[in-house]
Amino acid sequence: MDDLHRSGCPINLTLEVVGDKWSLLIIRDIIFGNRRHFRELLTQSEEGISSNILADRLKTLVGQGILTRSDDPTHKQKGIYSLTEMGIALLPVLGQMAVFGRNYLPVTPELSIRAQILEEGGPKLWADFAQELREMHLGVPAAKRRPGESVRERLQRAYEEVVARNR
Repeated sequence: MDDLHRSGCPINLTLEVVGDKWSLLIIRDIIFGNRRHFRELLTQSEEGISSNILADRLKTLVGQGILTRSDDPTHKQKGIYSLTEMGIALLPVLGQMAVFGRNYLPVTPELSIRAQILEEGGPKLWADFAQELREMHLGVPAAKRRPGESVRERLQRAYEEVVARNR
């Protein structure tokens, strides 16, 4: 075991990479909200992350290999954050956290509908969503999909329907 890690336990090592609240929420917002720019991550999160914490966590996530940052061709000072394969691999972890929260904690209907759909869809839906993320973030050629909406579109539509019902 090297001096950089407390132990070789896989749970400990994973927590050393993504174990703080803000890192997981940033990954959540990139996966489920398709927020890829600093400003979107800063202003569109329900939890209200501060700009210095966001900048620090993005730098850490890039350094850990969870995200990459590339220059935005539309604006010299903006960057676009993308998931790596390691970041996409966190989808089932976040999905299980969402299912746990939905089943045991006082969640709101609009913010838990995605968890319900992911739970009902199971591993097949998660695999389809992971493939969509690979297409968007890694440029992997699109897999043959059944006609109709993508998993991302389905999750967004369900969220919007719950929001509309609860107004």
